[in-house]
Amino acid sequence: MIKYVHSDIRGPLYAKAMEMQAQGRDVLKLNTGNPAAFGFGLPDSIKRALEGHLEEGVGYCDFKGMPAAREAVCDYERNKGIRGITPDDVFIGNGVSEVVSFALQPLLDRGDEVLVPAPSYSIWGNSAYLASGRPVFYTCDEQSGWYPDIRDIRSKITERTRAIVVINPNNPTGVLYPKEILEEIVEAAREYGLLVFADEIYDRLVMDGLTHISLASLAEDIPVVTMNGLSKSHCLCGYRCGWMVISGPRELTEDYRQGIIQLTSLRLCANTLGQMVIPDAIEDMETPASMVRPGGRIYEQREAGLTGSSRTISVS
Repeated sequence: MIKYVHSDIRGPLYAKAMEMQAQGRDVLKLNTGNPAAFGFGLPDSIKRALEGHLEEGVGYCDFKGMPAAREAVCDYERNKGIRGITPDDVFIGNGVSEVVSFALQPLLDRGDEVLVPAPSYSIWGNSAYLASGRPVFYTCDEQSGWYPDIRDIRSKITERTRAIVVINPNNPTGVLYPKEILEEIVEAAREYGLLVFADEIYDRLVMDGLTHISLASLAEDIPVVTMNGLSKSHCLCGYRCGWMVISGPRELTEDYRQGIIQLTSLRLCANTLGQMVIPDAIEDMETPASMVRPGGRIYEQREAGLTGSSRTISVS
């Protein structure tokens, strides 16, 4: 299936950018969301979390993740309304990209299908192919506010469909889905016996007084894998801090969970230094909040983009 795997923005376009740089030309790279390239620095909370603790990250840790990190993640997701989970339902990975690959491989046999939003982050479609499956893209229509087309989702469910991917807030459209849309997706998954992957890594970067609703909080009776991390909310892309949480009835998730355990144990553990900062980062909600309120860097950049303003935006 490798022949179907591609990413133009990380492949040909990136190679061309590197060629141009070698020729001495200035290139502004927008092919990945890399806050560090645009002046976002290390939050003080992360610096404090590492000070005096570097030796604690020298050895391998639990393949699921350090206990303190998993407890912090579990508490965070519980506070988002996900019920019935414990730290044993949390798996820490080297970024959400890694946990996506772990999440798909135990689920898919050759030819199985996963419903993926279009447009979407390319890791989902490519990872489905690498797991011997096939992404089937459902429409998020610009004319409908970029919301998922529920009728299109239902029309593309077949006997080979195993899961629905929901990216909320969405990458790349930036749209936050309301409760009604999430409930309709959950109902479709319930009706057809599908697992739902909820990619929620942008949940702390929500503006305009809106509130993010965790999909799993609406779906106690079906299997949901919720994914999140710190790459965007705390500008820690290179630290590779990501996680997934398995929720739903244990009798429906146990075999799948054992597959996840096999895969995560094979790679020994995720980056320990990244895991060590997770509790402090989750405690530090001021860092993401400060970026998305009026006067914050992300908020003001959005306003400048919408209005065409040329006002100076601080990078401090």
